[in-house]
This record gives sequence, structure tokens and C-alpha cells, in this order.
Amino acid sequence: MTAAHPFPPRAPGRLGGVALVLGGALSVQFGSALAALLFPRTGVAGAVTLRLTLGALLMLAACRPRLRGHGRDDWTAVVAFGLALAGMNSIFYQAIERIPLGPAVTLEVLGPLALSVLGARRFAAWCWAALALAGVALLGQGGFDRLDPLGAALALAAGAMWAAYIVCSARVGARFPRADGLALALAVAALVTLPIGLVDAGGRLADPAVLGLGAALALLASVLPYSLELAALRRLPTATFAVLMSLGPAVAALAGWLVLGQALRPVEVLAIGLVVAASVGAVRAAAPPPPTGPPSALSGAAAAPPARR
Repeated sequence: MTAAHPFPPRAPGRLGGVALVLGGALSVQFGSALAALLFPRTGVAGAVTLRLTLGALLMLAACRPRLRGHGRDDWTAVVAFGLALAGMNSIFYQAIERIPLGPAVTLEVLGPLALSVLGARRFAAWCWAALALAGVALLGQGGFDRLDPLGAALALAAGAMWAAYIVCSARVGARFPRADGLALALAVAALVTLPIGLVDAGGRLADPAVLGLGAALALLASVLPYSLELAALRRLPTATFAVLMSLGPAVAALAGWLVLGQALRPVEVLAIGLVVAASVGAVRAAAPPPPTGPPSALSGAAAAPPARR
């Protein structure tokens, strides 16, 4: 990557855009699975610190954002974006320490889904929201105690932070060129989480093996998906992008099964399928997005890159 072009070169046609989105989804969800493998070595706070700090350093090196020429409102937007990033990642990692990855992402995606429904203001969107709630009820079949009530609550809280992230991302994207605002927000998130990670993990963060896993986590969960998704947004309509990103819970379930051995009951697979279908339907029911420019904060569950995990 170079400073002038920190993202992958333009891919031909929409097929290239679809490949970029799916690649980003696979990267971020398998990155979350890798984070779960880090927890026994660093604790949750340590894993969050490694992911955000190393990711911020890589993004800053790639983008080299300008620090001058921005007003107070610009920096306020960046700080809010960074706080949303820090909160979203910290809360979500606390959730996946307690419950399987697939159900965690399924519950988390309700935050962006609610944002999409509120943005659509159509009866069809509320019908899709009802289908999503049916999926969540099915996910809790037999009681959420199997999932751990605290873990489920944390996943829902992470979803609320994800919705805040989408709103902040749209505002920062309108104020900063390329991915400069994202790089600066990642730096803010890293500064917020670094003291907590150092207190929790201490010298374990300096272990070469831990640093290697942390670098892989930063690449898989931050740098690579952000790059692929931002490149995809230049090739695909925002609604198409959001529909593809709605597959996140299904991809997360696959990553949890392959990497962490987290098998799901048939009823849980059906529940995840209902939430995915509801997310796709809600995006399609949303108001048509503008043909060009940054994604709208209310254009769908994944109108902005998920930076989440």
C-alpha cells in the first residue's frame, strides 16, 4: 500500500465489488474467531488493545492523514467516531468470550437493523423487523441461559454501539478525504483502550507470539476488511453492499464452527437464517440511497464498513 492509494486497485465491474465485500466479511469474522483464541493469553482488554493499536498504526502509515486544516467540528466527529469504535469492539469481544460467535453477531446486527428500519419508515421494514425479533426469540429457545444472559446482553449493547458507529462513520466520511478520518478515529480508539489493556495484560502484550497473533488480528479484523469494503463501496450501490454485509451472522457462525469448534443446534441455525433474511429485507425496504458519495447513515445494516470486530 502507498500513501496515495492505501486501498486495493479498482476491480472490474460489480462482480469484483461483490468479491471484495465477501472477502471483507470473511476476513472480519475469522478475525473475531482469532481474537477468541487470544483471550486466554491476553484477556479481552488485551486483545482489544492489540487489535486497535496495531490496526491504527498500520492505517496511519498507509493513509498518512493530514492533521492541519480541520476545524473543531471535524475533530469532534473524529473523537466521537473513535469512542464508538472503542466501545463497539470492547463490548463485542466481552460478548464473544461468553457466547458463540454466530449468535453474538446475530444479536449484534439488531442494532444496525433497527437503524435501517427507522431510516426506511415503511410498513414493510417493520415487518422485516418483526421477522428479526422472531429469529431472536428462536435463538433463545430453551432459554438464553445456554448462551449466557450477560453475553447476550453485551452482544445487544455492541449492536447499539455499531449503530452509533454507522452514524459517526457517515459524518466523518463527509468531512475527511479517503480513509483519513477512519485512520484518525482508530488512533483515538487505540488511545482510549491502551491503558485498560496494559493494566489487564501487562507484559504479556510484549510476548513475540502474542504480538504476532495481534498483528494478524489487526490485519484480519481492521486493515484488510476496511480496505476491501471501502473499495467495494466505490463499485457497488450502497443497497447492494448492505445486502451482502447482512450475511455477517452466517459468516460468523461458519468461522465459529471452523476455527473455534462452536457447533450450533438446528434451531439456532434457523434463527440466524431468519435474522439474515430480515436484514436483507430491511435493506431492500429502505429508501433508495444516492447513486454516488459516502454511504448514508440510515441506508442499511452495513451502510458503512463494520469496523466492528
